[in-house]
Amino acid sequence: MSHANRFRQRGAAAVEFALIASLLFILLFGIIEMGRVLFYWNTATEATRLGARLAVVCAKDAAIIKTRMGNMLSILTPGTIEISYDPSGCDASSCRSVTVSITGLNVSTFIPFVPLNLSMPPFATTLPRESMGMDAGGEANPDCS
Repeated sequence: MSHANRFRQRGAAAVEFALIASLLFILLFGIIEMGRVLFYWNTATEATRLGARLAVVCAKDAAIIKTRMGNMLSILTPGTIEISYDPSGCDASSCRSVTVSITGLNVSTFIPFVPLNLSMPPFATTLPRESMGMDAGGEANPDCS
C-alpha cells in the first residue's frame, strides 16, 4: 500500500468505531433500562402480595399496609394503591376476602436523548380473610405495628 493510500485511510477506523460504538451503547442502555423496568414490575407484584398479606392479618384499612408497600417500592404513592374488602362495607368478622391492587404506576426511563414514560399494567392480589386485627391470644400481630 502506498504512502498516499495509508494517509487517506488514517481516520477511517475512528469513524467506523464511532458509528458502531454509538449503536452498541444505545443497545446497552436499552438492555439496562429494560432490566430496570422488569425489576419495578416484579417489585410491584411483590408489593401487592405484601399488602394483601398485611390486609388479611391487620386491622381493616390499617395505615401500615400502604406504608410498608411504599417502603418496598419507592415509586408507589397512596393514590396508586387500593385496598378493597369483599363484601364491601364488611367488618373484621364478616369480610370474606381482601384485594390489594396497584393501578396507574408509571416508570420513567433514563435512556439518553430518548426519555420514555412507561405505564405499567394493573397489579392485584386477593387473599381470604384471616384474623384482620382480631387477636386470638390477646396479642397484636407484630407485623401490624
